[in-house]
Amino acid sequence: MGQRLGWYCAERGAERASLLPPGKELAFAAVGERRCLGVRRAGRWIVCPYEAVLESEGVKDQCPRCAQLDRSRSVAADTMADDPRPYGVYLAYFGPGLVKVGITAVERGAARLVEQGAVAYAWLGRGPLMAARRAEALLGSALGVPDRFGKEAKRAARGVLPPVAERVAELAEMHGRAQGLGGWPETLEPVAFSCADHTELFGLERIAAAGGAAGGVAELGGMTAGAEIVGEVVAGAGADVYLRLVGAGERGGGGSGGGAVVAVMDGRLLAGWVLGAARGRVTTVPVRWGGAGRAEEGGEQGGLF
Repeated sequence: MGQRLGWYCAERGAERASLLPPGKELAFAAVGERRCLGVRRAGRWIVCPYEAVLESEGVKDQCPRCAQLDRSRSVAADTMADDPRPYGVYLAYFGPGLVKVGITAVERGAARLVEQGAVAYAWLGRGPLMAARRAEALLGSALGVPDRFGKEAKRAARGVLPPVAERVAELAEMHGRAQGLGGWPETLEPVAFSCADHTELFGLERIAAAGGAAGGVAELGGMTAGAEIVGEVVAGAGADVYLRLVGAGERGGGGSGGGAVVAVMDGRLLAGWVLGAARGRVTTVPVRWGGAGRAEEGGEQGGLF
């Protein structure tokens, strides 16, 4: 269940995915204009009929009209209350004090937790959609457990993770409090506590080994036409891909220095671009130090269910 880069050819209606294992070299350039991906229905993409051009550096991959159509049949937008599938309620851990509640279709397993970049998680209960929704709301009102965190908070927490035993203890404590609440939906079957950890799956220890702990982790800005990204995959968590860049500038600088830096790229910034082979050997996308993830951190969550 490693990170993948998905590709779609509208003309052929074909999809494929490229694995992003550690050590894989990436060298691509943005071509033309960034366009709306359209709407996904029944496991396939329906091309945007408006051929809408998107903001080049944003994380949204749909135009307003396609996004509205998408949300017209969406569990996340509460417009799909008749979904008959069983749902699971979970607690997701991102770092000390960063525990959130969420729901996902049982058939998806842990996929949603991986997509969010959850360092660890535990299931709370399983049952009908509306029962899962009530449990989610109950944790928010009674215990103040949020249903999302911004990417800036998630990224910062990855650099200061406590030992696994402390993560398990924090999740276990919240799990016990949650299941002990009055008002727990009768149709939601409680699940005994069991913690799963994604540290090895994400390869978070490789970030420090590559220099991301001592020197800090930079952030790659958004793509623009002709911009290039050249680097080697170090690790990945959720939509974030950590890359070792050569000649991307030192801390505090822009330009092309001679050293290697570790930078994090939000993979959502690639959505909608045609990607061609890079012509150069250095990254020309802006590399920023400090405040990583501040922009767009309050954006909508995607692919929830």
